[in-house]
Amino acid sequence: MAMSGFEGFEKRLELHFFGDDPVTVDNNLGLRLLGFESLEQVLNAVQCTVVSAVANQYFDAYVLSESSLFVYPTKIIIKTCGTTQLLKSIRPLIHYACNLGLTLCSCRYTRGSFIFPKAQPFPHTNFKEEVIYLEETLPTNLCYRKASVMPSKTTTHSWHVFTASDQSHLIPNDIYTLEVCMTELDRVLARKFFQPPGGTKSGDIAGKEMTKITGIGDINPRAMICDFAFDPCGYSMNGVHNDRYSTIHVTPEDGFSYASFECVGSIFDDDIEHVVGSLRKAVQVFRPATLSVSTTCASHEVWPRVAHALEPLGLKCRSCAADEFPAAGSIVFQTFTARRK
Repeated sequence: MAMSGFEGFEKRLELHFFGDDPVTVDNNLGLRLLGFESLEQVLNAVQCTVVSAVANQYFDAYVLSESSLFVYPTKIIIKTCGTTQLLKSIRPLIHYACNLGLTLCSCRYTRGSFIFPKAQPFPHTNFKEEVIYLEETLPTNLCYRKASVMPSKTTTHSWHVFTASDQSHLIPNDIYTLEVCMTELDRVLARKFFQPPGGTKSGDIAGKEMTKITGIGDINPRAMICDFAFDPCGYSMNGVHNDRYSTIHVTPEDGFSYASFECVGSIFDDDIEHVVGSLRKAVQVFRPATLSVSTTCASHEVWPRVAHALEPLGLKCRSCAADEFPAAGSIVFQTFTARRK
């Protein structure tokens, strides 16, 4: 293990808002009315920038210098890696949303276990500090709060969760989220995420090539992909399909290699098997020695299918933990390791 390197494990923040202003509600734009300069101010606080973007009629998707940003009319999701200060985005987002007549009604913060925890700046030095910062930053109307560390039998993987919600606004509970963290990637496959020395291709062009040669483009052929390759290595993509997103981020350096895959679905759809199939394809792109899957869902229809999807790939479920959270529903955290040959 390297003494120091780039932190692949992301921090993820999901904020939900409500509003009664017909200007923002009737046109169904809401937070999408935030100007790019306002988003830049938010990202400056986090210490990252936009490198690519795409949008459709439902939401805007941004590839960042450190991961991704998704902006819906009443929901925003920011996911950042490295030594970013993600929680510092909360105050400016609440401020800008207020200017649009929107009020925060729900917050969910999740992350795995950092590979290099001592490199993290305030307020991410440890989970206790993160919880204190969240408690002090969130408005008092978010009165239902819970923090938990979900353990596993794998020392490198645990799941940190903080949720908060108000009394009166229910978040749609049909949507489920899969958050996948993969470590110890197959070395041959990881090399595909390096640019050749002296290469002159732009991040957009090199990103499209990586999407094709790695098979990432086949994970969900229905999605419009916005991708970017970093120099000398690393890769990010956002997939956009109707009102659903997927996202992949890769830190391929040997010794601290990491990749993440995240996607969302609805329990009312007939495509749970499609989403689980996408999970299987994403894992095959990297063939990690160890991975974790966090499933956030109001029902228990999704998480049992995760093991059924991954075990045929030679991965064995080593642990499974479950807990209930305000506004999030049930979170099930599973870890897997490759079976010894």
